[in-house]
Amino acid sequence: MPNQDKPVITSLLDTDLYKFTMWQALLHRHPQTQVEYRFVCRNQPQFPLTDLLAEVNAELDALCRLPFAPDELDYIGALRFMKSDFIDFLRLFQFQRAFIEARADGDTLSIVAQGPQVHVMGFEIFVLAIVNELYFRRFDHDAAIAEGRRRLDAKIARVQALARDAKLRHPFEMFDFGVRRRFSGPWQREVVQAFAERTPEWFKGTSNVLLARDLGLVPIGTMAHEYLQTYQALGVRLRDFQKYALEDWVQEYRGDLGIALTDTVGMDAFLADFDLYFAKLFDGLRHDSGDPYTWGEKALAHYQRLRIDAHTKRFVFSDGLNVDSALALYHHFGDRVQLGFGIGTQLTNDMGLEQLNIVMKIVRANGQPVAKISDSPGKTICDDETFLAYLRQVFNIPEPTTAPEA
Repeated sequence: MPNQDKPVITSLLDTDLYKFTMWQALLHRHPQTQVEYRFVCRNQPQFPLTDLLAEVNAELDALCRLPFAPDELDYIGALRFMKSDFIDFLRLFQFQRAFIEARADGDTLSIVAQGPQVHVMGFEIFVLAIVNELYFRRFDHDAAIAEGRRRLDAKIARVQALARDAKLRHPFEMFDFGVRRRFSGPWQREVVQAFAERTPEWFKGTSNVLLARDLGLVPIGTMAHEYLQTYQALGVRLRDFQKYALEDWVQEYRGDLGIALTDTVGMDAFLADFDLYFAKLFDGLRHDSGDPYTWGEKALAHYQRLRIDAHTKRFVFSDGLNVDSALALYHHFGDRVQLGFGIGTQLTNDMGLEQLNIVMKIVRANGQPVAKISDSPGKTICDDETFLAYLRQVFNIPEPTTAPEA
């Protein structure tokens, strides 16, 4: 059984690498930005998440007492793309409880983080990990772990068999992207360690900075939607927000962290902005919504039009993958482009229990709405229909056939 006297989060490294990379870029370039992030559960849990409210608030209290330890700062500071002034900022940093509120709206758990972006953006992954772990503590822990280990063994066996048999130009490479919706912190550690030890030819890292440090793995991650969305409210022409965001990223990292996220306003609108300049500067692209095969073919055609050899680029797939879907994509694209597969929930929370589909997304910046118009309509995020319609008009995006998420 888990130790329920110990906080869910005991280290500020227990989060995704891209939180740090986006954090540094925004601290250096737009430190004054004020934002609002909101928690949403997209599916129906087996009991109201409001039942967890007291525990969630206690966990947030504990999180806001947690500083970065000196050895943690040493690890982050040793990453070549992290700058010394950002490490100095983290040395002084502590989450402020006044910037986040968790309460019940009827049977809906409401969690809102509001304040300076460089002080609240880090809440997201911790909040999701906290809610998820508290929720799954209500189920039979021993039975879930037993089933999880059985499924873990089966996944590892499939990777060992199917990836080894492949005779494609580029190797199969997979990563753990499962912090936010994991069954628990200890279970994520067990899963990542098992893959690292039993499939080292194909398992190449984790987005979890703490596990990367502790297990001697490569920390993986570049940018998320919140980074690009923020630029919708930074005073640039809305039509140009992606170009400004990508340009700032290039100037910040100057060749490091070169995988660009493509679906903040859809793949077609992204490719319209991803000209020869950016295509040469970025090492590749990340898929996070829409049909992955269609997306991959569009990306390959784009590189071909630009006369760029796709074998020099990398596609990273990260949208609801499991081992089987990752292997299928690998067999489809592995002779044409370098590939990586970030597997999240289906790696760290495949326990025979119905998973929570929870997110915590930026909805406002500098007092105005921001939006993600996903290539998967159910993943669209915006609470302002007027702004969403305007954004669709600017980027010539048709209305979806299904209603977007609130």
